[in-house]
Amino acid sequence: MVRYLRDGFPGERMRVLPRPLVARALAGGATGRLLVTDAGYFPHAANHGRSRKQGAREAVVLVCVAGAGWCELGARVVGVRPGQALVLAPGQPHLYRADAADPWTLWWLHATGADLDDLLAPVLGGRGYGLVPLHDLAPVTRSMEQVVQAMERDETMPALLAASGAAWHVLAQLGSDQLAGPRDDGSPVQRTREYLVANFDQPVRVPELAARVGLSASHFAALFRQATGGGVLEYVKRIRMAQARVLLVSSELTVAEVAQAVGYTDPFYFSRQFRAVSGASPSQFRADSRAERVPSTH
Repeated sequence: MVRYLRDGFPGERMRVLPRPLVARALAGGATGRLLVTDAGYFPHAANHGRSRKQGAREAVVLVCVAGAGWCELGARVVGVRPGQALVLAPGQPHLYRADAADPWTLWWLHATGADLDDLLAPVLGGRGYGLVPLHDLAPVTRSMEQVVQAMERDETMPALLAASGAAWHVLAQLGSDQLAGPRDDGSPVQRTREYLVANFDQPVRVPELAARVGLSASHFAALFRQATGGGVLEYVKRIRMAQARVLLVSSELTVAEVAQAVGYTDPFYFSRQFRAVSGASPSQFRADSRAERVPSTH
């Protein structure tokens, strides 16, 4: 029978807050919104495993940077590979283990707090767990290391706040990557997004975009909405308005000229769309932005 170790990996880093401190930190303030209670780094964690029949009190985040492992979730077994993050909701029963032949290297943390459910919602999607394909492993592991570094410093409020801030960034990035789906630069949606960013001032017709990537209009629209959280026209509108804000601040173009530059032939329609997205008319946005400028001191 294999014995699964709780710790003792060469080069490991680990910090666990005492429960009385956790209670005080959760009682109010920023750490009451999100608190890291445990965090660490386990390199080449041979024989590493955890079995929690009632789940953990906190959410568990495992970021795999090398090797492999797997997690039993009832009758379901989920494999975890490099570039993936496994997130377990509080109270989710689980048993996870490092792969025997190629044990994983993990950054990990446990988190709790009033904001946790909202941060986990896009990651979990209504389930007790989420397996997230990370679009860029480097910034996530950098934030995980910042969590551990803060907790290694000491157990004062400044250190706990620093750990909370880094953990908030981790969870937000995991949610973003989960909503966007697996990164695939050759996917129909990614190719379309790149085309729209480069050609935002051109007329947009969904059937033509679908034909460009070899899909039916209905299938393409569904894929695009799933990956971005909205429709094609809304996506293009957001790109256009972002560029319009830049032009209003950085150029002397009239509102009509800005409208033309970002793909609108009707400046009045452009102004209505701009107000709906930006909360102010183009003229008011320009005036407010210029009022905030610091005078030059030549």
